[in-house]
Amino acid sequence: MLSRRLLLAAGAALSAPRLARAGDAATLRFVPQSDLGILDPIWTAAYVTRNHGLMVFDTLYGLDDGFQPQPQMVEGHVVADAGLRWTLTLRPGLVFHDGEPVLARDAVASIRRWGGRDAFGLSLMAATEALTALDDRRIEFRLKHPFPLLPYALGKAGSPICAIMPERLARTDPFRQVTEMVGSGPFRFLADERVAGARVAYARFERYQSRETGVPSFIAGPKRAFVDRIEWQVLPDAATAAGALRAREVDWWEAPTFDLLPLLARDRGIRVTVPDPTGYIGIMRMNHLQPPFNNPAIRRAILLAVSQADFMAAVTGAVTDAARTGVGFFCPETPMASADGLDAITAPRSLPQAQAALKAAGYQGERVVVMVPTDFPTLKALGDVGADLLKRIGFNVDYQAMDWGSLLQRNAKQDPVDQGGWSVFHTYWSGLDMLNPAVNSSLRANGTAAGRGWPTSPALENLRDAWIREADEAAQRRIAAEIQRQAFTDLPYIPLGQMLARTAYRSSVSDVLNGFSLFWNLRKAV
Repeated sequence: MLSRRLLLAAGAALSAPRLARAGDAATLRFVPQSDLGILDPIWTAAYVTRNHGLMVFDTLYGLDDGFQPQPQMVEGHVVADAGLRWTLTLRPGLVFHDGEPVLARDAVASIRRWGGRDAFGLSLMAATEALTALDDRRIEFRLKHPFPLLPYALGKAGSPICAIMPERLARTDPFRQVTEMVGSGPFRFLADERVAGARVAYARFERYQSRETGVPSFIAGPKRAFVDRIEWQVLPDAATAAGALRAREVDWWEAPTFDLLPLLARDRGIRVTVPDPTGYIGIMRMNHLQPPFNNPAIRRAILLAVSQADFMAAVTGAVTDAARTGVGFFCPETPMASADGLDAITAPRSLPQAQAALKAAGYQGERVVVMVPTDFPTLKALGDVGADLLKRIGFNVDYQAMDWGSLLQRNAKQDPVDQGGWSVFHTYWSGLDMLNPAVNSSLRANGTAAGRGWPTSPALENLRDAWIREADEAAQRRIAAEIQRQAFTDLPYIPLGQMLARTAYRSSVSDVLNGFSLFWNLRKAV
C-alpha cells in the first residue's frame, strides 16, 4: 500500500506546472530510466544509451521476438567455403543523417570499433582472418574457423549494440567516446536541444530507409516512425514522474517504481505492462584488479551471506510477482538456464560463516568503495542492500552516492580507490544479455580486456569458447551448466535475482512493441 507521504507527493505533482501537456499527436514525451549521460552506444553498456543508440543508429541485423536474427540494413548474406566466408550485401539507398550514403566501408569500420569493446564482438573478431569492403555495398568476412552465430552477434539487442556510423566516426578508438551523433536510424539526435539532466530530443528522419517487407518484431522488421518528435524528459523523482504521467504532461514512463504501481493502475487512462518477459537480473560487480576483491576467497566469503530475496524485496516491495530468486548465471526459463551449482546461492544463508570466511581469507581492512546511484531507484535499492551486507560481513565500506551517469564514467577507472577508483557497484542486465555465454558479457573473464570489473578466469574463457564453437544445442546446454558451476567458484559477479520490470504509458499511445523501450511503429492519438 502507498504511504500517505507518497500519495500526497504524487497528488501535488498533478498540479505542478513543470511540463507542457502531451496532447500533441506529433510529439511523444517520454521519461527515461535515468539521464542520458553518455551518447556513444559502443563506449558503454548502459541501457539508456542503448535505447538512444537504436533510435539514432541502425544495425546490420535485428533480433525478432523469438531472439532470431533477421536482416536489417543488409538485404541478405551468402555463406561459402564451408562456413569460412560470409558476404553481406547492404540494402540500396541507405543514407546517414548528414546526407551521405551508407557504404560498406562505414559498416566495416563500425564493426571493428564495436568488436573492440563488446564481449561477443571480441569473439567474432578473434575468429576473423580478414574483414573488408568488397565494394560500396558488399562486406566480406573471411574466418579462421566457422562462426555460425555471426548474424546474431551483429544484430544482438543487448549492450553494446553494433551501431553502424560513418567511417570518420567509427575510426575513433573504441575506448574514447564519440560525441557527434550521426547515424542512419529512424530518428535524428537534436544535439542543440540537449539539456544535461533535464531533456533530450529527437526528430523523425525523413530519409530513413525502412525495410519494406516483414512484420515489426522487437528490433527486426520494418521500422516506421509515426511521430515527428520524441522528447525525453528526465524526472529523477518518482512521485513527480507519476504525477506528470497522470496529468498527461508526459506520455510514457519507462521504469515506474514498484511502490507507485497501484496508483498508476487505478488510472483508467494509463496502461501498465511487463514489456520484457526476460526481465532484469541484478548483479553485484566487484573490481577484480584491486584489493580486496582480487582475492577469490574474499569474493566467495560474500556469497555465503547473499540473500537474493533480500535484494529483490528492496526493489519490488509488495509486488511479489515481480521478483524471482534462485537465479544463476543465465536467464531463468531459457534454454541455457540450469540448476547446476545453484546451491551456492540457494542453500541456507549464514552471516557468521561469511564473517569467518572473510577473516580466514586474509582481509586486511582495505577500504571498499561502493558506488550507489541516487537517481535510479531500483539500482539504489540494490546498492543500499549490498553496502549494508558488506558492512555486516565486516568490510570497511565507503558508501559513495552519485548519479548514474557519473557512476558509468567512474567505473571505467582501473585505479586503486585512493586514486579515484572503486570496489563494488550493483547493476541490472536484461535477461536478453544473459541468455547464453556469448552475450553474457559479465561472464567474460579475460582480465583487462573484460568488462568493468575485469575478472580473470582461463577456465571460464575456455568453456565460453567451447560453447560458441558448439553447434549442437544439447552439447551447448552441458557446457553452459559447467560454466555456471565454474562461475560460482570464480565469481566474476554475484547474481542477485530477477526483476520483472513494468512500464507505464497513456492509453493514447498504441502499438508499442514488446521488449525494451522502442519508438518506431508506435502511434499516438491526441
